[in-house]
Amino acid sequence: MEQSLYEKLGGSYVKVGDYLMPNLAIEETEQRHIGKYGRQRKRFLKDHRRVLYTNLLVSDKLDQHLAEIDHSCEEKLELLTRQMAQREGVTEALKAANQMEWVRRMNSISNRADEIVLHELVYC
Repeated sequence: MEQSLYEKLGGSYVKVGDYLMPNLAIEETEQRHIGKYGRQRKRFLKDHRRVLYTNLLVSDKLDQHLAEIDHSCEEKLELLTRQMAQREGVTEALKAANQMEWVRRMNSISNRADEIVLHELVYC
């Protein structure tokens, strides 16, 4: 019997009942942590960039992409929060003197930094 293209390319078959089924194996990949920003990026790609989402999914690079986006967002968020707090004078001295004011300012800084990260890295 003549070999199929699959066999010529190195594939093999196993007999299951009356059928020949190709021996297919899924490549083992490491599990990556995908946090808040990775999940938001995935939803954005699914809803607004379907072709890119499908290409990443089919090429098995989606999890890697989402993990990289999540890591980049966390780093940028930390950097922006630190820089904004320094620029606006939100220090440990303020925290010791007036805790509620410090919390108010830090929440404001955190929310603004989060919006910047989302706009620049997740929804682009």
